Amino acid sequence: MSVAKKLEEMGLVLPAPAAAVASYVPCVRTDNLLHISGQLPFETDGTLILGRLGDSMDVTAGQYAARRSALGILAQVRAAVGDFDQVSRIVKLGVFVASAPNFTDQPEVANGASDLFLELFGDAGKHARSAVGVSALPRGVAVEVDAIIQLR
Repeated sequence: MSVAKKLEEMGLVLPAPAAAVASYVPCVRTDNLLHISGQLPFETDGTLILGRLGDSMDVTAGQYAARRSALGILAQVRAAVGDFDQVSRIVKLGVFVASAPNFTDQPEVANGASDLFLELFGDAGKHARSAVGVSALPRGVAVEVDAIIQLR
């Protein structure tokens, strides 16, 4: 089953691909690799998911934010290459989690993004990953996710 069909069956709608808000581009292709800049978590109504894990958010809310960031990555992929049939493998995710000083469950939060790629791409969705706690993220968001994706 195609990734687009799986998204539809899961009731997930991709957001519009986010435009760059500073001195960078949302996506760079080099040979067969697509490097996706960090994507922020947008709600379905277009508002950002704000907060800090261990303070105003729990792990479940953080996983949801990571999943929403992953949908932003998919929107950038679709904008760059047209469809998901071009994706050969999800190579690596970088997941940045706004964290209170004693919060140490960044890997569990990052699973919100990782699990979505596994659901959609199967074995090709298995990837290397970093899950890093930071004191703050742009615009006050809870999570930011970037990616390296191999194309056919």
